[in-house]
This record gives sequence, structure tokens and C-alpha cells, in this order.
Amino acid sequence: MIGTLQCVVLDCHYPAGLAQFYAALLGGEVDRPDPRWSLDEAWSTVHLPDGRVLGFQRVEDYRQPIWPDPAHPQQLHLDIDVADLAAAERGAVALGAEVKARHGRWTVLTDPAGHPFCLVPRRAD
Repeated sequence: MIGTLQCVVLDCHYPAGLAQFYAALLGGEVDRPDPRWSLDEAWSTVHLPDGRVLGFQRVEDYRQPIWPDPAHPQQLHLDIDVADLAAAERGAVALGAEVKARHGRWTVLTDPAGHPFCLVPRRAD
């Protein structure tokens, strides 16, 4: 095992509004302070009653998915907590992932089918 699922992140145009929608649909708390994320106009979260977290990320030129049109695919990614970013990156690449970008505190990779996911160093509580 390389890491644990931190949250599922959905791209959108208005993170706070989509977070409110999912909190009303599933229950939970919108934008609860959490040391793993900065909350601002580009990022919002819902902490669900079962402990899982949904993240909502602003994409300026967001294009809405159209089901089941592959020209407008589903848009989300997984954030995965890891103890050691460099070791996790090496392990994921060994499994077939490809590094796409490094953003200081996290690394963006794609799985063998091209789906993006992020490796994020675990923060001490």
C-alpha cells in the first residue's frame, strides 16, 4: 500500500455552491477547518457524516460533462495521503502511473488509463 484516500475532488466553476449542494444531498459540514486544505474561492470541502471528504476545485474554463458523451468526460480526481512523497511517487510509477506535474506540496500523476490523481504528503494533526 502506497497511501490512503484523502478525498475525491470534483472540478467545477463555483466550489462553494457545489459544496452546499452535496452537503444538502448527503449531509455533512461545508468548509470545516482542516489543516490539509486552504479554503478560498478556488477550493471548498464537505466533511461527510461518515468521515469521508469531498473536495471542489475551481476550473476557470470548466466544461460541464455530458453523459455519456466521451467528448465531454467526467471530471474528478483522487487525492491520496502519503507518508513520504518521493517514495510514494516512485511506487506509483512502478505500478504504471506517469508523473504529470509537481506542485511543491503535491504531485499530479495519471493512472495507466489516463485518469489524474494527486499524491499529497500527510500532515501531522
